[in-house]
Amino acid sequence: MMNLLSRIKTRTKKKIKRKNRNKNPHKLKNQNPISSITKNHQSLIKEEDTEECFSIKSSAPSHTHGVQPLGNLYFNPGSINSRDTGLGNLHTVTDELVLDILGFLDGNSLGVLACVSKSFYVFTNHEPLWRNLVLESFVDGFQYNGSWKSTFVVSKGYPLLDIANGVVRSFKVRDFYSDYLFQSWLCANLEMKSEWLERDNIVRKRGISVEEFVANFEEVNKPVLLEGCIDNWDALRNWDRDYLVKLCGDDVKFSVGPVEMKLKDYFGYSDQVREERPLYLFDPKFAEKVPKLGLEYEVPVYFREDLFGVLGNERPDYRWIIIGPAGSGSSFHVDPNSTSAWNAVIKGSKKWVLFPPDVIPPGVHPSPDGAEVASPVSIIEWFMNFYGATKNWKKKPIECICKAGEVIFVPSGWWHLVINLEESIAITQNYVSR
Repeated sequence: MMNLLSRIKTRTKKKIKRKNRNKNPHKLKNQNPISSITKNHQSLIKEEDTEECFSIKSSAPSHTHGVQPLGNLYFNPGSINSRDTGLGNLHTVTDELVLDILGFLDGNSLGVLACVSKSFYVFTNHEPLWRNLVLESFVDGFQYNGSWKSTFVVSKGYPLLDIANGVVRSFKVRDFYSDYLFQSWLCANLEMKSEWLERDNIVRKRGISVEEFVANFEEVNKPVLLEGCIDNWDALRNWDRDYLVKLCGDDVKFSVGPVEMKLKDYFGYSDQVREERPLYLFDPKFAEKVPKLGLEYEVPVYFREDLFGVLGNERPDYRWIIIGPAGSGSSFHVDPNSTSAWNAVIKGSKKWVLFPPDVIPPGVHPSPDGAEVASPVSIIEWFMNFYGATKNWKKKPIECICKAGEVIFVPSGWWHLVINLEESIAITQNYVSR
């Protein structure tokens, strides 16, 4: 049967700082055909080529402004895409370029432009635009207010924007079709497929000696999941939301992307947000900010030889507390400075995918010198478009789900991706061994 829907396009991002507020990625060639998506964005999304099914979260709302995938236009032969009519002569410009241009505007200008046409209304209300404005405007923290636009508008108090009871009103636009805008919603509301979680081929060890770890894993540069080696941590018993918020209080702020946030404000954000790339709390100075946090864990015995230690206070950042909601995580990367790493889950669970140094993950495009990496915008998008390709690879990735109380060893040079399957708290540390 001929595929009536347009292909959902794979978007890429570069892991480098960019001045453009919107930070919209460039587009790769189409990767993943979607053969049917219902108008109300519910039920199943079927992939024609592989007959795989994608499930939308039961709690997922429909798209805020009624955006539909472009292929649905074929089901309404009498319809005209309001996206094109509302943009006028700019309708030939790609959605990505439109958003790149809008990313240079401030909040007031976006609010004015939203009144020009229904099409501009949809584009100027694209949440990543407002997310970037919030993160640039409130580097000392913010209180999330249900959406990024509402957060920005309520905090700034712009009179030109329609506010009622602290919530930015919105309406749905009929016959607006855009794969790019729809995919952002799709990736934020897609369930992790069971087949993405079932492969567990990492070696698991409990109670091995340091000598065995060094000989069988560290020296041969092989991942391993270690069980039982942090059972004595106070952190494992104590660290939950209530304990951490009380301990850290209102005076301590942690690094969350480009901003600093109080822990209670971050949890307020993570409780409400539903977006493609949730912000990750990733702080390298947590033990200095709250010394008790540094006293409630210790480096597992396997990783205590660390040549970086000779640098003393001059060593680069090497340890982090990591907190994030389901869906947050890190896309494919290699740890810097030829370091290995260990990651201990204290609460929650994480899905790991690792490739050896000589295997570049599908959909990942490092620059020749390795300084830059282009990859899909979100982790879910990588799973949608590229995970299936690894089934037939001779060198399959190492995969596992790391649960509370478990520690994963990530050897030097290994590509790795991690996504939180639920709200998770973890400690990670990079080190250099012999």
